[in-house]
Amino acid sequence: MDMKHYRSLNELTLQHSWLTVGVFDGAHRGHQQIIHRLVEGAHEKNLPAVVLTFDPHPSKVFGRGEIKLLTLPDERAEILGGMGVDVVITHPFNREVANITARDFMQRLKSRLGLVRLILGYDSALGKDREGTVPRLTEIGAELGYAVETVSALSDESGVISSTEIRKLVTVGKIEEAAKLMSRPYRLQGVVIRGDQRGRTIGFPTANLDYSDDKLISSNGIYACWAKLGNERFKAAVNIGFNPTFTPDKKTMSVEAYLLDFDRDIYDENLQLEFVARLRDELKFESVEMLVEQILEDVKQTRILLRTA
Repeated sequence: MDMKHYRSLNELTLQHSWLTVGVFDGAHRGHQQIIHRLVEGAHEKNLPAVVLTFDPHPSKVFGRGEIKLLTLPDERAEILGGMGVDVVITHPFNREVANITARDFMQRLKSRLGLVRLILGYDSALGKDREGTVPRLTEIGAELGYAVETVSALSDESGVISSTEIRKLVTVGKIEEAAKLMSRPYRLQGVVIRGDQRGRTIGFPTANLDYSDDKLISSNGIYACWAKLGNERFKAAVNIGFNPTFTPDKKTMSVEAYLLDFDRDIYDENLQLEFVARLRDELKFESVEMLVEQILEDVKQTRILLRTA
């Protein structure tokens, strides 16, 4: 069965379901423990495994500052579907949703999804003022007719694996460490748009990515990536930054991918980048010749790194 992705709880009705609720940004190894238990348990009983998540991130609604996402809603749903989840609901999060009491919220889930079992992380809390702690949700479950099961935290040598920790790693360019915690490379996708086409003049035409403003972008630098166009995959050296050699006063960060052994017009096509390794910081060069020399070195390093990736 293919995963179905709904944009609101009001778009569907189910008879009996196993459910987990959370933001699940990054769908990291800690989240995966919860999802595996959900899928395994639901499918054993021939029932649908359902994930209820939210957009925008609750922190945005509560005014706790702008949180850039590790995974945008469609990307997150696709990853969850790959883990065997049958239904993903990305429900709009707003003040109204934030103010629903835990009991009213669970009543809604019971009537909409025919909830029979709720799988939660050990520290989950739902409803107004986060009053729906695991003991409270268990109490409500006894009344409404669903069971609650908790999954303990997953830790590694750096501590409990969390989206916050992974965001910190991606922000400073530690994408290899972030990939270990997510068990997959960090991804960025967008439509290829026209840049200033300067790369073309020095022999390295790049694909400029128009990415979502909600997505977390790694720190300035050069990265070895896999570039995906539909079902095709290419090696790519990717520059994130401001092109200081040519545009020292530029204020907005650009993402430019030089696809190796590639010569095609891909404007308006969707390109996905999988970040494998960070090669170096973005530098300002005294001459175009020095820049070209460094790009040749970056391409060589990209080939070496992706040979085994």
